[in-house]
Amino acid sequence: MAEVKKYKVTEPYLDLSCGLGEAPFWEKDTNTLRFVDIVKKKLHFVDLAAGPSSHKQWDLDFSIGTTADIADNDKEFIFGGKHGYGIMNRETGESRQLVAMWNEEERKEDGGGKPGKGKTREVRMRSNDGAVDAAGRYWVGTMNDPLVVAGNITDEGVLFRLNPDLTITREKSSVKIPNGTSWTLDNKHMYFTDSPSGCITKYPYDISSGTADWSQGETYFQCPFEGGVPDGHAQDEEGFFWVAIFGAGRVVRVDLKGEVVAEIELPTRCITCPGFCGTKLYITSAEEEDPETYPWSKKYGGAVFEVDVGVRGAPLNKFRMGSKP
Repeated sequence: MAEVKKYKVTEPYLDLSCGLGEAPFWEKDTNTLRFVDIVKKKLHFVDLAAGPSSHKQWDLDFSIGTTADIADNDKEFIFGGKHGYGIMNRETGESRQLVAMWNEEERKEDGGGKPGKGKTREVRMRSNDGAVDAAGRYWVGTMNDPLVVAGNITDEGVLFRLNPDLTITREKSSVKIPNGTSWTLDNKHMYFTDSPSGCITKYPYDISSGTADWSQGETYFQCPFEGGVPDGHAQDEEGFFWVAIFGAGRVVRVDLKGEVVAEIELPTRCITCPGFCGTKLYITSAEEEDPETYPWSKKYGGAVFEVDVGVRGAPLNKFRMGSKP
C-alpha cells in the first residue's frame, strides 16, 4: 500500500459559522466560489482573486441544497431547492421555480407522516446534494428536512433526475441522506453516496438513457474512520475522489480502487463537501452537533477551509436546458 499523503489545515479561509455549509461550486469564468448554507437559508459568493474580504451573502426565503451552471446562460444558475428545481439570477438573486419535485398527493395533508410532524410530505422533505451528468441531466437527492421533523429521518428520500426537456423522473427511492453523486471519466459507471450506509456505491451507467443499474451496485469506498460517514465529494482530473468524512474532521483522496491515498485533517468534525477551484479545494462544514463531547470542534464548525492539493478538478458539467421555463 502506498504511503498516504498528509495535509493539515488549522485555520479557516472563511469563518462564517454556517449552520450547514454545502455545495462549494467554482464559477470558472468569473473565478468565483459559490456555496450554500442549507439550515440558515443563505447563498454565499467569494471572488477568489480578491480573497475572503470580497465575501457576500444573500438571505433566501427557502433552503437550497445544491447548485449547477446552465449551458449558454451566464446570468443564471439552476438549483435543487426546498420543493423542487429552480432558476436564480446570479446578479440580482431573483429566483423562480422551474419544476416541482412532489406530486399533488404528496402536497396533501397526511397527519404528519411517520414523524408526526409537517403537514405534508412536501413540507417534510428538502433537497440535499446533486450533480449534472455528461449529457446535461441534473440529479438531485432529497431527504427529510431536520428543521421540520426534528431529526427523525423516517420518510424515504428520493433521487430525482431533471432532463434537458424539463421532464423529471424518480430514479432511486429508499434513500436516507443522499450525498456525493458523480460518474467515472468514461461515463460507464455512476457513484452515489447514501451517507448512513457508510459507503460510496458504484453502479453501471448508461449515459445515452441516463439510467443506472441499481441492482448491480458494488461498494467502491467504505469509510474507515470510526464515527465518520462519507458526505459530499469532488472528482479530480485523474478520476480520484476527494471525499468529506462527516464526523471525523477529514477529507480523503480515494484512488480508483477505493483506497485512501491522501488525507486532509481539519480543525472541526462535521465536514460536508469539498469543491475544486483550480488546484485548490474549498471545503464546507456544519456546526458541531455535539459540542459538549467535542469542544475542540465547536470553534470552526460551519467554516470554509482552503487547501492546495496540486491537482485540478475534473470539469463540471452544465445543465443543458433544451426548453425554456
